Amino acid sequence: MSLSIRQATESDVQLVAILFDQYRVFYEQQSDPALAQQFIRERIEKSESVIFLAQEESGDAVGFTQLYPSFSSVSARRTWILNDLYVTPDARGTGVGRSLLEKAETFARAAGAKGIGLQTATNNLSAQRLYERLDYQKDTDFFSYFLSL
Repeated sequence: MSLSIRQATESDVQLVAILFDQYRVFYEQQSDPALAQQFIRERIEKSESVIFLAQEESGDAVGFTQLYPSFSSVSARRTWILNDLYVTPDARGTGVGRSLLEKAETFARAAGAKGIGLQTATNNLSAQRLYERLDYQKDTDFFSYFLSL
């Protein structure tokens, strides 16, 4: 598979939104293409995230990852939160996910970031294996908490 990965721009909103809607369905949300398009458009237009899009030579979009900026107060440096990673079912196991993660790492290193943080479901073993192969370290020192509003 000949693959290109590039940072998504406003002209890519529709392609990314289709993948984003599929990603949300994967996580048991109702399909809502209009919501997906609005959400992606706003993130790109407001420069609130960085999205990398994976496309085959044919132009078919086969995956994306979305990074949100954050900071480490202790180190006084930028960090990135890799919040979304999605690869279409037909492209899974072909290296698309790995390529997207490597592109995110290259981007973060070039920006002088301290690192990239991510979370995954405890039962998502294939994702965990991929992250660990790419030297992501599982946090065993801290618990994660979330306040639902």
